[in-house]
Amino acid sequence: MNVLDPFEVAEIRVWPLDLSDMDKESHRDHLDRAEFTVFEKVVRESKLGAVLNEKPPRQTEVIDLPKSYSRRIIPESIYPQRKHPDVRIARRASTIASLARRISERNVKRGLRTTLLTQAKRLERLAEKRLKDFPKGTDDQGED
Repeated sequence: MNVLDPFEVAEIRVWPLDLSDMDKESHRDHLDRAEFTVFEKVVRESKLGAVLNEKPPRQTEVIDLPKSYSRRIIPESIYPQRKHPDVRIARRASTIASLARRISERNVKRGLRTTLLTQAKRLERLAEKRLKDFPKGTDDQGED
């Protein structure tokens, strides 16, 4: 659905769950609770108070999560190029355009429209931050 550009995923975090002692019904319930708990945690920790989720998980009781592990998944050799703000701005704008086109072509629900707004806010933050790298009065005269 063009919700997220995988190019922008630099790091992943996992919470390994031990479900070996659970029956199938308990297994599903525990996974639902874990998913909701992680969702609530990332929303709380987000600078925008939102995450890129087309559909939020079913609301349930939160649980204690196990220790998490995170790792950068982008090789060190290409990380600087992928992290460059101009590249990120261009790719995010492209993602927003693709998502908006998808929305215009289909009968979508509120979740996807919320995701579009979140992506737009993320783009605005990146663009504002990048503009601060160029103080007023430093415009080049020869560029279009």
